[in-house]
Amino acid sequence: MNYAAHNKEMSHTLELTEPTIFMKADSALLKDGKPFFIPDFSKEIHYETEIVVKIDRLGKNIAERFAHRYYHEVTVGIDFTARDWQRRLRAEGLPWELSKSFDHSAVVGTFVSLEDVGNIDDLSFHLDLNGARAQTGWTGDMLFSVDKIVAYVSRFFTLKMGDLIYTGTPAGVGPVKIGDHLEGYIGERKLLDFHVR
Repeated sequence: MNYAAHNKEMSHTLELTEPTIFMKADSALLKDGKPFFIPDFSKEIHYETEIVVKIDRLGKNIAERFAHRYYHEVTVGIDFTARDWQRRLRAEGLPWELSKSFDHSAVVGTFVSLEDVGNIDDLSFHLDLNGARAQTGWTGDMLFSVDKIVAYVSRFFTLKMGDLIYTGTPAGVGPVKIGDHLEGYIGERKLLDFHVR
């Protein structure tokens, strides 16, 4: 819920005063271009393309002005969501984990140095689905910057080396089906490439 246009397309509130945070289990991670297998418990799996930063220092109660010191690599990732389950859980006022944290729901691309791609607050990224542009984003549109998110999360959780922070998806989320080919980019640099099985 970190891009206003996405919040509008999902009928979320547009007046947020702090980041919306949820966690994924380590078993949610899917990397190295391995295929994503659609789970049998959902009939509506959606992609959500996001910028991902990797924490590289231990940190707690990090001041926003120092947050940039805690990450130096970035990539693009997919936060897969079982949308049918999410709607049901939300309607019942229940936690999101079953819809967000299932096995292999956190796809992550190849990390690159921020020195190579530019300012974290000025990154363009996109997802191609079967060779056609499916979703585009720019970190300058974030409601809460990466540094704000890092500082906020560190109030509640000690950040450890290797922790990954997915920073929210722009508008344009949609469903995947068996046989789909997903490719994620920062600028024109392809960092994510996998198939749906």
